[in-house]
Amino acid sequence: MNMYLLTNLVYIVAAALFIFGLKMLTSPDTARKGNLISAIGMLLAVVVTLLSKGIIDYKWIAAGIIVGSIIGALSARLVAMTQMPQMVAIFNGLGGITSLLVGWAAYHVMVASDLFTTTTIFLAVLIGGVTFSGSMVAWGKLATYINGRPMLFSGQTLLNGVLFVGTLVAGTFLFINPSTGYAVFIGIVIMSLVLGILLTIPIGGADMPVVVSLLNSYSGIAGCAAGFAIQNNVLIVAGALVGASGIILTNVMCKAMNRSITNVLFGGFGASAIKGASEIEGEVKPITPEDSYYLLEAAGSVVVVPGYGMAVAQAQHTLSELGNLLEENGSEVRYAIHPVAGRMPGHMNVLLAEANVPYNKLIEMDDINRTIAGVDVCIVIGANDVVNPAARESKDSPIYGMPIINVDQAKTVIVLKRSMASGFAGIDNNLFYKENTRMLFSDAKSGVEAIASEFKKS
Repeated sequence: MNMYLLTNLVYIVAAALFIFGLKMLTSPDTARKGNLISAIGMLLAVVVTLLSKGIIDYKWIAAGIIVGSIIGALSARLVAMTQMPQMVAIFNGLGGITSLLVGWAAYHVMVASDLFTTTTIFLAVLIGGVTFSGSMVAWGKLATYINGRPMLFSGQTLLNGVLFVGTLVAGTFLFINPSTGYAVFIGIVIMSLVLGILLTIPIGGADMPVVVSLLNSYSGIAGCAAGFAIQNNVLIVAGALVGASGIILTNVMCKAMNRSITNVLFGGFGASAIKGASEIEGEVKPITPEDSYYLLEAAGSVVVVPGYGMAVAQAQHTLSELGNLLEENGSEVRYAIHPVAGRMPGHMNVLLAEANVPYNKLIEMDDINRTIAGVDVCIVIGANDVVNPAARESKDSPIYGMPIINVDQAKTVIVLKRSMASGFAGIDNNLFYKENTRMLFSDAKSGVEAIASEFKKS
C-alpha cells in the first residue's frame, strides 16, 4: 500500500470520527467522549499529513503533540468558566490566522497555479484575516479590555464597503495574474484584518453570543478554503463541518434574539440596543433571604432561570445544592435555559452540567413558556435581558419582539441581583417593577447560600 492511499484511508477514518464526535456533542451525557473522539480524529489527520508530505520527522511531531497537549490541558484546567467565552473567541481567532498563514504559504508555493487554487488562497486569506481580527475584538469586549458598547462613527458602513470592494479588486488582480506583485497580496492581508475589526466594533456586548457563533463559522469556512488551496481532503471536511454547524447555530441564535443574520454579516449588529425605552411604572419590592425561604418552602414547583450573573459569581454549585434542598422539601425543580443566556452558546448548560444538574431538568425556552403560568416561584439568578417583559410589552424598546422566558407570568418571581443596574442591552427591566416580583439584592452566590442556609436551619 503506497503512502498516498494510506493517507486518504486515514483521512476517511478521521472524517468519520469528526462526524461521530460531533453527533455525540448534542448530549451532555456523551459530549466529553465525543470531544475526545474528534480530538483523536484530528491527531490521526495531523500526524499522517506530516508523515505523508515528508514535512517533518517523528521528533518534531512528538514535540508538537506534547507542547499542544500541555497548552490544551492548562487552558482546560486554569481558565475559569466565566472566561470560557473569551477562550472560545481566541480559539476562533487562532483558527482564522492559521488559515490565513496556510493561504500565505500556498501563495508562495503555488504562485503560478490555476484560477481555482488562486481563488481558494484568496478566500482563505480574506476570511481567515476577518476571523482573526474580529475574534480578537470579540475577546477584548468579552474580557472588558474594550468597551462593550457598540462603537460607531460617521461613514463606517461606507468604509466597510470600500475595504470589501478593495479586497475584491486586489483579488481580481491575483485571478488574472497569480504572479502579480507581492504588494497586492500583502494589501489583501492588511485589508482583511482591518475589515474584521471594523465589522466587529459596532457590535454590542449583548449580542456577543451570536457573534462568537458566527466567527466560529467563519473559522471553519476559512479552514475549508485553505484545504482546497493545499488540496487536503480532511481539512476540507473538517472546515465544512465547523462552517456548516456554526451557520446553523448562528441562525438559531438570531431567531432567539429576533434579529436578522444580515445584520450580523454586514456589521452594526446590536447598535440599536443603546436606545432608551419608555418610562417604567411600578414599585420595586425588596425581599430578605428569610422571606424568600418562606415562599420557596411553600412552593410545589420552582423554575430557575440562570444568566451571566450566575457565571460571574460562580454560583452554579450553590444553586445545585439549593435545588436539591427544594426537592427534598417536595418541590419540583426545573432550570429554564434561554438560547442566548450568558456570553456564548450553551454557556448556562455547561455551568449547570459542571454542578451536576441532571440534563433532563434543563428546559428550553419554548417548552417552559407553555407551563410557566402554573409555576409557584420562579428564581431569576443573574439573567436580565432574556426575561425582560419589555420584549412583549414595549414597542419602543430596542429588544421588542425578542423571544424571552415569560417569568413574569409565574405566580411569584424572586430576582437575585446586586443592584438595579441594566443588563448588557443597556435598558431597564420591566420585570423588576411587576406586582408579583420580589428583589433579593445580593451577589448571586451569597444570596443563594443565604436561602439554602434557611432550609438547613429548618
